[in-house]
Amino acid sequence: MEEAKLRTNHLEPLPPPCSSQTEMPPKKPQAPLKKSRPLTYYQMIIEMLKFLEVSIHTILFVRRVYPSELFARRKKYDAPVYQSRHPDLNKYISDAVKAVGDELTRGSVERVVIVIRDKDGVAMERFMFNFSGIPSIPQDAEWQKWQSIETVMTAATLAQYFRSFLIRLELIEDQLGVIPREEWDVNFAIVLEMKDGAVPADPINK
Repeated sequence: MEEAKLRTNHLEPLPPPCSSQTEMPPKKPQAPLKKSRPLTYYQMIIEMLKFLEVSIHTILFVRRVYPSELFARRKKYDAPVYQSRHPDLNKYISDAVKAVGDELTRGSVERVVIVIRDKDGVAMERFMFNFSGIPSIPQDAEWQKWQSIETVMTAATLAQYFRSFLIRLELIEDQLGVIPREEWDVNFAIVLEMKDGAVPADPINK
């Protein structure tokens, strides 16, 4: 199984707040998202990438990888979430999610793993996002990616699952305990695990 890692660096002091968004450039105009209809292939991937980015920010907050004052409390999917206010960290996460999106559209991703590591690079915790169910659509059937997939959830149902996960995530410290950040000097990595035989289209080591 091929594996690609995107590493983090220590951050400079807190700069002014900034925002970060993740979007995959559409290849043709997107119709308004109807919450009662099954999603298209591309709509499904876009929604999953938005959820992944929100989850990464929130994991870094709840596991105290960085100081709490680095984050702002937000609301997404009718659940409390947290957003980094550091431009470098936001860019790193945004670029990593975009790299994941590029591979998701090829149907080559097995899972994405957020790894919390100690100062020696030893993994302390792993948060896994399984994308193995996303199919690979042949290039000669590219048009199918713009069609609604009857077996895919609607946007409303998908949002309910995302909300449930994020609510559980905020409570995870009660289950796992507190990571002694200053003692262990923790950091994190985003690991992209490919399906058997798949190779990343472009190198994503930064």
